[in-house]
Amino acid sequence: MRASIEVADIFRAAGPAYRVAHAGHLSLGQLKVMSAIEHCRTAALGGHVEACEDCGQWRIAYNSCRNRHCPRCQGAAARTWLAEREADLLPVGYFHVVFTLPAEVTDIAFHNKATIYDLLFKAASETMLTIAADPKHLGARIGITAVLHTWGSALTHHPHVHMIVPGGGIAPEGSRWVSSRPAFLLPVRVLGKLFRRLFLTRLVALHDAGRLAFFGSMVRLAERRAFLRHLAPVRGKRWVVYAKAPFAGPEAVLAYLSRYTHRVAISNRRLVAFDESVVTFRYKDYRRNGADRQQIMTLATHEFIRRFLLHVLPRGFHRIRHYGLLAGGSRKDCLALARQLLDVAAPPDDDNLDDPDNFRPPCPCCGGRMIVIEVFERWRQPRGPPDATATNRENVP
Repeated sequence: MRASIEVADIFRAAGPAYRVAHAGHLSLGQLKVMSAIEHCRTAALGGHVEACEDCGQWRIAYNSCRNRHCPRCQGAAARTWLAEREADLLPVGYFHVVFTLPAEVTDIAFHNKATIYDLLFKAASETMLTIAADPKHLGARIGITAVLHTWGSALTHHPHVHMIVPGGGIAPEGSRWVSSRPAFLLPVRVLGKLFRRLFLTRLVALHDAGRLAFFGSMVRLAERRAFLRHLAPVRGKRWVVYAKAPFAGPEAVLAYLSRYTHRVAISNRRLVAFDESVVTFRYKDYRRNGADRQQIMTLATHEFIRRFLLHVLPRGFHRIRHYGLLAGGSRKDCLALARQLLDVAAPPDDDNLDDPDNFRPPCPCCGGRMIVIEVFERWRQPRGPPDATATNRENVP
């Protein structure tokens, strides 16, 4: 069911004025995201007409924009991605680990998104793999699925990486599976210290190589001494790595992944009201507990759009990555070995996964199967269904 208010409604109403007011200050990527969301599921992108095989009910379906930042277009992509990940699940507990950057580094990331986000992935994954391989801790090679989120609940810039990690790994010699403790994977303080060292060392190296850019009030950080002074407070600060309790079974892992992997900065269901000048939405205040955590925020429409566009990822940037046992071409062999060591059968191959492009809700009248009877191009409207009354009049002698 369509949400009563959508991000697309806000962009269609206020997007043109926002583009005029910020002409020359929006990237091509941000402009493309705005255009995609505004035109999503409209005649501008074309579509098709569906009819029920049982009762003949007609329905017009417009094409989606398929942009990864669009709140309406992530469901189909998530379905296929989750079906593929389901085949990768092992019969072990899974842990959720979060790596977050301190505010001083977040300020640098604001102007260097691709570079800093990539460094965040690399430092966090290397931290997990290194500590897990240490015989003092787990002593095994683990698998990681990592997802980048760049937002806080109030749409502020808050880059962090969520990781889903099996509770164990393959021993270095490859002859046995090493299980973690039931409710403990790796020590978070040890993870935090190594993450801080790896990240800061490589961040300074990026600065020395001239790969960081600074603008506005931060232009002074282009000078090395000023840059090092800016980072001085975080060198002695504890970098928080958060580890949640393990999931209660594979189904819970998939439910979590379905919520996190294809999430965008704000979902349509969090929107409460929109009256052209302001947008009201729900958010979580993590400084509070219990029922007080759920709060309501109202922003000027242009500020809401600005915050949303903060989270447009650089072109070609992969926000979901896999490491260790789940990395690239070695994933299939590593998972086969893990199942062998755990003495479990491999899941059956399923080549009949539903194509998200062919997914159609059932008939709203009788629940029957809907089939495509007409396709129309961009900017064209479909023909209306035949008028049965008019047809009958023509047959009257």
